[in-house]
Amino acid sequence: MNPEPVKPEASNSGPLLPEPADQLDRAGSPATALTPARVLLGRAGSSYRTSTLLALRADHAAARDALHEHLSLDDPAMAPLVDRFGLFEVCTRAATFADHLARPDLGRRLDPAAIERISAECPHDVDLQVVIGDGLSSAAVRAQVPELLPLLVGAAAARGLSIGRPVFVRHCRVGVLNDVGDTTGAGVVVLLVGERPGLATAESLSAYLAHRPTTGDTDAERNLISNIHAGGVRAPEAVRRILGLVEQFRLHQRSGFEVRESTSSSVATAR
Repeated sequence: MNPEPVKPEASNSGPLLPEPADQLDRAGSPATALTPARVLLGRAGSSYRTSTLLALRADHAAARDALHEHLSLDDPAMAPLVDRFGLFEVCTRAATFADHLARPDLGRRLDPAAIERISAECPHDVDLQVVIGDGLSSAAVRAQVPELLPLLVGAAAARGLSIGRPVFVRHCRVGVLNDVGDTTGAGVVVLLVGERPGLATAESLSAYLAHRPTTGDTDAERNLISNIHAGGVRAPEAVRRILGLVEQFRLHQRSGFEVRESTSSSVATAR
């Protein structure tokens, strides 16, 4: 005689892994609209749903492509900036893309030819010098700078600021601000640089600002506006915040951790 199969006792704890996305839908809460993070996506057993996994892999591929993408000033998105603002290209001491990734210290220094050309072609002692760097996402530069640069130059000129000729730095790291400051003597240097691409977006730009940057300055002497992209800080808001910091730098004759933005109005204040 075959024994009767043992039936598991009923559990009073309910499902171990409820479907959070379904519960969210039933509650009518738009929480997933508040963040690009992968939360409350539901599951298939103990794994991602197929659609979630495919989207994750696609975003990861986009991030890798953004890192390895080569940006040319002849690109249709960048060429108008060359014609309108005289944008020109120089390079850091990271002569190759491999050096750029493996030797960040080389990306923080302009090569001698770059220093010579910037000294010759950029006016000295201006109020504002704009630098564009590929950083870790050329895709971010291509997506954001064509809108941001004209707005920034126009708004700065409307405030009576003198503006240097913008320059594009290939294989660029943030520390290049120091060499640009030493070379041009600009009152404020703004670096628009591609951020490390992530799974939320591969097209996010950062603006690093420094008051009279010089050799030896560190991040403590710099200010940052990050997440400049369509789903984050949009170009007009970024321009307003950049110029708000520039005004405070000029007023207090310094930049860095002692100058911060007001949380209520984005107007910078000094401690």
